[in-house]
Amino acid sequence: MILRDAVHGLVAFEADEELVVPKLMDTPEVQRLRRIRQLGVASVAFPGAEHTRFAHAIGAAFVMKRLLARLRQIHGELPFWQQVTSERAQDALAAAFLHDVGHGPLSHLFEDAIPGTSHHEAWTEKIILDPSTGVHRVLVDIDPHMPERVAALVRGEHPLPYLARAVSGTLDVDRCDYLLRDAHSTGVRYGVFDLEWLFRSLRFAPSDAGKGGAPRLAIDGAKGLPAIEAFILARLFMFQQVYLHKATRAAEWMIRTVLGRASALIAEGTSLPGAPRAIELSAQGAAIPLADYLELDDAVIGVAMHAWESGPDAGLADLCRRVRARELFKTYELFGEQALPDGRDHALGVARDVAKQHGLDPDLYVALDVAADTPFGAEAEPLMVVYAKGPARPLSDVSFLLARLAGQVMSRVRLIVAPELRDEITKALGS
Repeated sequence: MILRDAVHGLVAFEADEELVVPKLMDTPEVQRLRRIRQLGVASVAFPGAEHTRFAHAIGAAFVMKRLLARLRQIHGELPFWQQVTSERAQDALAAAFLHDVGHGPLSHLFEDAIPGTSHHEAWTEKIILDPSTGVHRVLVDIDPHMPERVAALVRGEHPLPYLARAVSGTLDVDRCDYLLRDAHSTGVRYGVFDLEWLFRSLRFAPSDAGKGGAPRLAIDGAKGLPAIEAFILARLFMFQQVYLHKATRAAEWMIRTVLGRASALIAEGTSLPGAPRAIELSAQGAAIPLADYLELDDAVIGVAMHAWESGPDAGLADLCRRVRARELFKTYELFGEQALPDGRDHALGVARDVAKQHGLDPDLYVALDVAADTPFGAEAEPLMVVYAKGPARPLSDVSFLLARLAGQVMSRVRLIVAPELRDEITKALGS
């Protein structure tokens, strides 16, 4: 199979061990990813952010192919039982391709909004292991034990840590693709980094190689340190500029509130037109069958929200109408003492009082949004840096930038409020 990709150019899966990708591509569970946007509702702020999780899955698999090629260039220093075999390569390609197959609609907000639903990682594992899915049948046809091995890799578990970390780690194929893809589609160039040079700089930590211990990947300090710094900083900048953008966060909160309100109404016995069966079951405290979960995508949620505009609940109808018309709520950034816990509580209390004075339900029209990320944290299996002489060292020991960044939490604290309330809330908070 040969494809053209906006990020990677010519993408090919032609070798025998790579044919698992086109076989999986035709399954219903993977095709569903065409109907789920990678960045959820970020297109409210970045009009080009319409790319799908399907495109990202292909990109992640192709990045894994490139990584496997590099690993095979350097794995000769390892014992043969720790090298990249064809079976291991096939498992890694399948895991990279399927890592998001269980994702719900609208990026991550769905799993936070619907009570009782599992996170997408759990749904991914169910899809891989459930005999009723096309994904499972493809894997079993190749090897009866392949579903279990692929599911373990998606969880970040493998006898060879360097393969596990390639699927879920500091430098994994998921991040390598989504940073470049999201930067391309949003037009925000902060997510661009030198993937080719980064992979060319990969080594195995010499203290592990050839001694029977589990080998770990490392970066050549003489060549690759700027590349790995750029990669980690790219993720930091993309969070600052894209993932935590104020319009995106406001839209996400509005939709999350819509879904939460809909679930609460259904739990109380209210009949909502167009409510997907998965949402009804979850609201009633029942488990969501896999088949019903797989019926959910961005379009299904959009159609339901459109139907709720004429539903029985005025607050729900108003929020749904505003989302569809892109009449987004506004944000008020909190800094300094206002961003501390007591300051946040005070600001939220002021905003709720203003909403009540206007006859609006404060649970629907104001909120406190706290978004945080740790761009470079301490991990159990850190990526090491190697030099011609001396022992392998952690990244934070040899990089001034990453030493300052290690363990630091980047956060944005905002009030999210209906537009008609913002001026009064701003005045009340003394700005």
